[in-house]
Amino acid sequence: MRSRLLPLLIVLMAGVLLALGFPLAVSVAAAQQQKVVVDRIDDTARFASLAQFVTERPTGSRVKGGTDERRETLQKELDDYYDVYGIRAGVFYRDDGPMAHAPASWYLPPKGDVRGAFQEALRSRGSHDPEQVWPWQRGRLAVASPVIRDGDVIAVVVTDSPTGRMRSKTLHGWLLIAAGESAAMLLAVGAALRLTGWVLRPVRVLDATTHDIATGRLKSRVAAAGGPPELRRLARSFNEMADHVEDVLEQQRAFVADASHQLRNPLSALLLRIELLALELPEDNQEIGAVRTEGKRLAQVLDDLLGLALAEHAAADLSLTDIGELAAERVASWRPLADERGVRLTGDCPATTGWADPVALSSALDAVIDNALKFTPEGGPVHVTVSSSNGTTTVVVTDGGPGLTDDELARVGDRFWRSNRHQNVKGSGLGLSISRALLTAGGGSIAYARNEPHGLKVTVSVPRGEPSAAS
Repeated sequence: MRSRLLPLLIVLMAGVLLALGFPLAVSVAAAQQQKVVVDRIDDTARFASLAQFVTERPTGSRVKGGTDERRETLQKELDDYYDVYGIRAGVFYRDDGPMAHAPASWYLPPKGDVRGAFQEALRSRGSHDPEQVWPWQRGRLAVASPVIRDGDVIAVVVTDSPTGRMRSKTLHGWLLIAAGESAAMLLAVGAALRLTGWVLRPVRVLDATTHDIATGRLKSRVAAAGGPPELRRLARSFNEMADHVEDVLEQQRAFVADASHQLRNPLSALLLRIELLALELPEDNQEIGAVRTEGKRLAQVLDDLLGLALAEHAAADLSLTDIGELAAERVASWRPLADERGVRLTGDCPATTGWADPVALSSALDAVIDNALKFTPEGGPVHVTVSSSNGTTTVVVTDGGPGLTDDELARVGDRFWRSNRHQNVKGSGLGLSISRALLTAGGGSIAYARNEPHGLKVTVSVPRGEPSAAS
């Protein structure tokens, strides 16, 4: 969830910073240009005030040593202005003739921005704001002011300024903005990390606890954590729900255990009376035999129910166990019964370790092997294989029985469930349920699949690493 929430927050914050940064960058560029334009307007206004009193029109391009001292003063100011600032400037009459200009080679161009500013000033209006010059452009700024005498425009002062310095200042301002935006972005990412961690910490704790409960560790609870009040309230509600569920399950287990235990004594007394009654009947009486069989079957069901209740209630005593050795022992224990039934029971059990409760795993393997021997016909194989991969140790038990259909595979392991095709086989339908309960308590699992060409394949898995450390 964090990998999805964090990019969303970062994109939103980046969008906000860019939405603020772009207008600020445009504002910085416009401010720098406006500052230059205002300076040029002041300069042209000063030159216009000097040119206003020039009465003698020069006869050449630049007349030196003439009698009009005001024009000479104006020319000297323009020369100094060009030498100091490198800005071309000139005062031109309405017919484009120069009153004074610097440098000497510069004249009013026939077209372009300078000509446009000149024409604008001839109409007694100052220069309008020139088009924005960006740092990657190499344009120039043209500013013009009219020279007015007796209410008439007699000439125009024009300046043609380079923009390199202005563009450098604009770029410097942009770099400062970029640095500020980068710093703000880093702070925003840090804040987003802290915020997502604060918001999602209770969710991670809740997810881990839910996983623990789903895998059989019903004592797990959501630890107190920070986060928004809604998530803290959700954690408390989850703990209350888990307490209620555990109480209900505990009551169910207690009921099953108590019922099984309480029914055991009356059933034993009933079976004893049946045996006494059988003494007065012929030995080949079929009815009394059927009653004995059903009584023993009922006793087995009660024993299995009590075993299931204890298996679901007991906590696993996990330890690092040699699974290969344990499986080999169970194969050796069941081989006499297999030989008696004519079933070929074999094992491939190399030494490999896993974390399991040895007693619970032995009981689970006993149930699985017993089930395989029941349904494998005489002369059929039952094979036990131990292997390990991807952090899991597995014990695979395959048989040569009739196997199960897809629908039956979906239900195998349910309490009291037995295939309709195998109702005549001895059993209560609780053996595999007890195996699953024993394995789940220790972090293991049991799975069922078809064994080709026929039969059932049961896979018992336990973790190679300590479950508490892995979680």
